[in-house]
Parts: sequence; C-alpha cells; structure tokens
Amino acid sequence: MSRVVGTVGGRAGQEPGVWSADRAPTTVGILLLISLTAFEAMGVGTAMPEIVADLGGVTLYAWPFVLFLAAAVFGTVAGGRWCDARGPRVALVVAPVVFGAGLLVAGSAEAMGTLLAGRVLQGLGAGVQGVAVYVLVAEVYPARLRPAVFGLISSAWVLPSLVGPPLAAVVTERFSWHWVFLGLLPVVGSALVLVLPAVRRLGPPAPRPPGPAGTPTVLAAAGAALGVAGLSWAFENVDVHGAVVGTVALVLLVPSLRRLLPRGTFTARPGIPAVVAARGLVAGAFLSVVSFLPLILTATHGWSLSAAGIPLIVASLGWSAAAAWQGRHPDRDRSAMLRAGFVMIAVGQVGLLPVAAGWLPGWVAVVAWGCAGLGMGVAFSAVAYLTLAHSAPADVGGHSSAAQLLDQLANASFVGLGGALLVLLASPAVAMPVLLGAVAVLALTGAATASRTRLPG
Repeated sequence: MSRVVGTVGGRAGQEPGVWSADRAPTTVGILLLISLTAFEAMGVGTAMPEIVADLGGVTLYAWPFVLFLAAAVFGTVAGGRWCDARGPRVALVVAPVVFGAGLLVAGSAEAMGTLLAGRVLQGLGAGVQGVAVYVLVAEVYPARLRPAVFGLISSAWVLPSLVGPPLAAVVTERFSWHWVFLGLLPVVGSALVLVLPAVRRLGPPAPRPPGPAGTPTVLAAAGAALGVAGLSWAFENVDVHGAVVGTVALVLLVPSLRRLLPRGTFTARPGIPAVVAARGLVAGAFLSVVSFLPLILTATHGWSLSAAGIPLIVASLGWSAAAAWQGRHPDRDRSAMLRAGFVMIAVGQVGLLPVAAGWLPGWVAVVAWGCAGLGMGVAFSAVAYLTLAHSAPADVGGHSSAAQLLDQLANASFVGLGGALLVLLASPAVAMPVLLGAVAVLALTGAATASRTRLPG
C-alpha cells in the first residue's frame, strides 16, 4: 500500500481534523463518491419500471440489478488486490471514470443490451471505488479521526435515501429516465477534482511480500461474481431451472469464497476473520429487511407506498445520528459498540415480527425499525473502523474487499431468501415473520461473536 508524502498542516501539538484545510477537499470528495453511488442505487430502482417498459425488456427486469451486483463483486475483489499491490492512486481515478462511463452508456441506451452494458460498467466502477475509498481513509486519516470519517460516510447515504427515490420519480415523469443516469455525470467530475489533491500526495506503494498468483485470484473473483448472479436469479425462479442454476452457482461460489475470504471467516475466528464475518452478519440482518418492510406495511396493513417509507426514513436518520455519535467517541471500545449495535438491530427485528404477522399495528414498525437504524449506525461504523485497525498496511485493500464481498453476498442471499419464501408460502403475513426470524439469528450471532473482533492489547 502507499504512504502519504509530506506533512499535514496544523498547529503544533494538535492533530488537524477531517475538515482541516488539507483534508477538507478529500473529505468532501469521498462524500461525493459515496453519495454518487447511493443516489444511483436509490434512483435506478425507482426508475426501472419505466426503463424496462420503454426498452421492451420486461422479462429481463431483474438483469440490470443482477449484472450490476455481479460486476460489483468482481470489481470489489479486483479493487482490493489492485490497491494492495499498487496503492489506491490509480484506482481512485479509474473507478469513478469507469462508473461515469457506465452512466453515459446506460443514460444513452436505446436498447436493453446497451443498458445492461452500462450497468456492468457501473458495477465494476462501484466495486473498485468502494475498496479504494477505504484504502484512502487508511492513508490520509489517522486512527483517531477514522470514526468521524466513517460517521460522515454513513451520513452520506441519508440524503440519497430520503431524496433519491422521489427525485428519480420526478425526473423520469417530467423529463426522461435517461437523466436519472446522465444527471449524475457532473457529480463524478466534481468528486474527481476534489479527491485528486489527496491522490497526488500519496507516494508509491510500500514493499509487499510475494502473495498468491494473480490468475487464480482473478478466476476466484469471476467465480464469486457468477455465483452471486446465479443465486440471485435462482431465488427469483423457484422451480427446477432455478434449482439447477442455484446448484451450479454454489459450485462456483464456495471454492471462490474459500480463496477470497480470510481463513476462519465462517467460524468468526478472533481477529480479521471475525470482523469480516461481522460485516456479512450486519448486512444480512439489516439491509435485507429494508427490501421487504414496505411490502409488510402495504400488503399486511394496507398502508400507502408513501406511508410505508416512513420507517425507512426514521431508520436512516437514526443510522446517521448514531454514526455521528460514535465519531465523537474515538476512544471507546469498538467491539463493545459492535455488540450493542447488533443487540439494537435484533430488538428492532423482534419488534417487527408481530407487525409482519399482523398481530400489532403498523406504527410499531416505525419505533422498531428506528431502533434498528440506531444499531446499524453504531455497528456498521464499528466494523469499518475495526477492518482498518486489524489490517497491516499491505492488507487494507484485501481485507476491505473481503468485508464488502461478504456484505454483498449476505444481502443478495437473504433478499433472495425473502423472495423465495414469498413464492413458497404465498402470504407475506406468513413469509415475512419467517424471514425476520432468520435474520434475527444473524443479529444475535453477531452480538455473541462481537468480542472476537477486539483489538489485541
């Protein structure tokens, strides 16, 4: 990994903060990169019905999402290896450019094939960019400032969560869905301009011991990408064909993960394996429920779509507030914070169970998921901090990519499980409590294993 050349300005004896003169452009650039990905993620889902209706690809509705996810998995793995071997300088420039090219291709699409090509480019750029940002944080910000940075990164998802869907709807209805993609291109340019000063201050990568050969790692990344895409498709097609595709996907995925994840991840071995496992557990426990909570409130309780979004807004605000709070307490034990976050997520899931079954009124979901949002703000930031803290300089990219890879896999798997349960059990009032019970087990497992993430000494 690379090192920062030169010194950072500031008064003697006082560590400059994230908004100091030298670090402020980098901080804003990072937030723009994260917000860019978040706005795209929130907006595309809103605009997709109009997109597929216009391009005549209703039968391919899921593929823009599946191909984006598969490309992001590959980009995440490749980005981690790239950053560890050569530093994050080139990756931080190339990734937004590739993402921007994907926006341009998708935004100018007149056929479904072109749209899918654009989504692949966006996924590759987003995957590499996500890892490169973590490596940049490790390079530019000392350990005491990292909780504040991760708090800001969490907050960067709040505005897109609140504004992204309605803004994308307005743009699609009044102008064209093309501008959901094209309208983000200026943000790409602005983020690059602000990040470049920090990139220029990064020196050459530090010497790295010889690692495993590159080709098998690339093949493992491709296997993971195809496996995740296959599982996503199989969960949406619960039939014989889906079973065959799902089996092939697992055959590709299992050996790939054995190579790409730290040894001991699935047993939460103390140290970085437990940290990576925690990232997967928190993603599966929280993010998968986000996909189905509006369905619970509309199908079981008769809420409108607008009203069904209220618990998600409350949870987003709680996530942001909790992330900001933990950023002001850099000396607290992050493993204890992680445990507390998992417990709050579990409390939220247990509170949702009777709501999903129709036994309690829908407004209980606002309180329950607000509690889960607070837990997510604490837990997610703690995992991000612990990932860097447990990593040697030459391993930050690899460990960050492993954590994000398991995040993507857990989210895709449990969203797919929810979809399969809806098909098999027919009624959301039956299927959703089963899903909530499953993800509550994830949260409780995270709470039980959180102590294994503690830093030595």
